Amino acid sequence: MLVEFSVVPLGKGESVSEYVAECVKIVRESGVRYLLTPMATLLEGEMQEVMDVIMKCHAKVMERCDRVITTIKIDDRKGRMNAMTQKIKSVEEKLV
Repeated sequence: MLVEFSVVPLGKGESVSEYVAECVKIVRESGVRYLLTPMATLLEGEMQEVMDVIMKCHAKVMERCDRVITTIKIDDRKGRMNAMTQKIKSVEEKLV
């Protein structure tokens, strides 16, 4: 399963990098394969482990905020491994 997620604290100003950093610490400690992007974080793994990480991130930000919006986008394909790298590789091969 490939999952893109973002956790956004409302009412905390324009820069939310300190909240993102707290979430990235949780992601790193989980051992789940991830990729940090400017707009979201990608996770790759089994459904339960990925969703557990996202919910821990959401809960961590909720500790410091009255309102949080967590957005989750799921790409689930049976029998597919290494989707994070394979999807990019597939596009790059077609650019040649």
